Amino acid sequence: MKKPNSDPVPEIMRKSTLEDVARLAGVSKMTASRALRNAGDVSRANVIKVQAAAEQIGYVGNNLALSLSAQSTNLIGVVIPGLSNIVFAEVLSGIADAIDGTDLQSVFGVTDYDPEKEYQTILNMLSWRPAGLIVTGLDQPEKTRKLLEAADIPIVQIMDLDGDPVDAVVGLSHKKAGADMARALLDSGRRRFGYVGCRLHRDTRAAKRYAGFVEALAAQGHVLRCEALSEAPSTVHEGRRLTAEILETDPDLDCLYFSNDDVAMGGVFHCMARAISVPDQIMLAGFNGLDFVDSLPIKIATSRTDRRQIGRRAIGIISSGKGPKGVGSRMIDLPAFIDLGQ
Repeated sequence: MKKPNSDPVPEIMRKSTLEDVARLAGVSKMTASRALRNAGDVSRANVIKVQAAAEQIGYVGNNLALSLSAQSTNLIGVVIPGLSNIVFAEVLSGIADAIDGTDLQSVFGVTDYDPEKEYQTILNMLSWRPAGLIVTGLDQPEKTRKLLEAADIPIVQIMDLDGDPVDAVVGLSHKKAGADMARALLDSGRRRFGYVGCRLHRDTRAAKRYAGFVEALAAQGHVLRCEALSEAPSTVHEGRRLTAEILETDPDLDCLYFSNDDVAMGGVFHCMARAISVPDQIMLAGFNGLDFVDSLPIKIATSRTDRRQIGRRAIGIISSGKGPKGVGSRMIDLPAFIDLGQ
């Protein structure tokens, strides 16, 4: 009687190997390997045969083993602060658009605006030897900057131009965006300003917009009359709560500047519930130009940004080749433009 463990493993249960692919395609193992990696020196006919064989037997390659021999993978690491804000989902959509049809593959990590979590995420991603790394913002702590500076791959920092980039950078000046909004609101006749914001201690880009806004007001002899700040994440609910708080403190405000459109939408709901006329009685201004702004029953001002284009251009830099690192060596400015909702 046969021993239970002496039966051969059924073919359907055995993991497919590169040797199986090569045998089925009628090529050498090396040719099969190069065809699957799009190495470029394999005939089109052999590539088609190898790919068909791999598909037929369900072969999955070992990219980690390939990276150990090639010193890199086809992975693009993407580090973003969160997924609850649609802004970063749109950046990822732009990245997905740009790598479609290439052999690149994006992987992303979420930091929750936590510098230590960002450091660990970048450290882990670099250990996988990616072909490039996309990191949100320019305000990483020194130990994180050292990781990025030492990485022998293209580094693209996105969403912000106000700072010292490690390598390439795609984004906009948030300080200028805040200043531009202040000047536009002053030109529209607004004079009694309040500010509503969330997590400025972590969201450095919102903090820069705040600074630019305040400085531009001061340059024309104006100040914020009051502000309502929260350590909570940016949400519609928090925006509504903070709007109620600030208008109770100073009901004569004729303009509220919000840290972003999500928070500003909460302001819209508060004003609708209290029958406060927008923009006649008070103007509400946000940032990002999110799609829902155009669907609101009342109009608000916003700074419109092209998040998908930021993602696409970041991939374009990585795809174009590594090139030398250095401040300003590759800088793409995609400025926001003001929409007063009128």
